[in-house]
Amino acid sequence: METIPRITVESPVLSIGSGPSDYEALGSYVRGLRRPRGLHLTLLHLGVLADFARDVSEWTKGVTSVAAAARGASAWVQGLPVLDGFSGSAERLITLGGGSVAGLDVTVPEHVHNYQVSLVQALYELLDGLLVDSVDDFILSSRALGFRSPHWTPHVAVGSPKTRGGGVWEIEPLAIRFGESRIRNRQFLPGAGQ
Repeated sequence: METIPRITVESPVLSIGSGPSDYEALGSYVRGLRRPRGLHLTLLHLGVLADFARDVSEWTKGVTSVAAAARGASAWVQGLPVLDGFSGSAERLITLGGGSVAGLDVTVPEHVHNYQVSLVQALYELLDGLLVDSVDDFILSSRALGFRSPHWTPHVAVGSPKTRGGGVWEIEPLAIRFGESRIRNRQFLPGAGQ
C-alpha cells in the first residue's frame, strides 16, 4: 500500500554528538534506531494536503472548495520564511505519539521557539483566509493537522521505546546541529518548482 506523503516544515539534523557512536548509544533505549540521515525536528505539521483541503471544505460546508483550499495551502506553505540553521542540545529521551515513539527532548534557542510560534500564527491567518470560523476548534479537530496538544515539544524522533507505557530517560548530553528549515515533500505540492 502506497503512503501519501505528509507536508511538514522541518529542520534537518546535520549532526548529533561528537560522532556516530554518540547516536548509536541511544540503541540501548530504543528499538529500530532510525538512520541518522533522515532525522529532523518538525516545526509545523500540515499533513496530507488533500486531507487538509477536505477538512477545510467540510468545515466551511463547501464555501471554500477542496481545490481552493489545496491551492491556498500550497502557495502559503511555499511562501513561508526559512529558518537558518541552529544548534540545540538534548539530555533526555521522551515518549511521544501515545508512547509509540521515542524522541530526543531538544532544547532550542529562543528564536527557534519564536519562529515556530510565527508558523502557527501564519496558519491561523491562512485558515482565516480560507473562511474557516472557530479556527482553534478546527485546528484541534482537523484529522490532517493532527494537533494533539496546544503546545509544541521540540523533539527529534529516533525510534520506538524498548519499554512500553511511556517514560523519560536521562542520557549523556548531546549537542545537535540543525540545517535551515525546509518543506518535507515539497515536490508533491501543486505548483512546486514553477
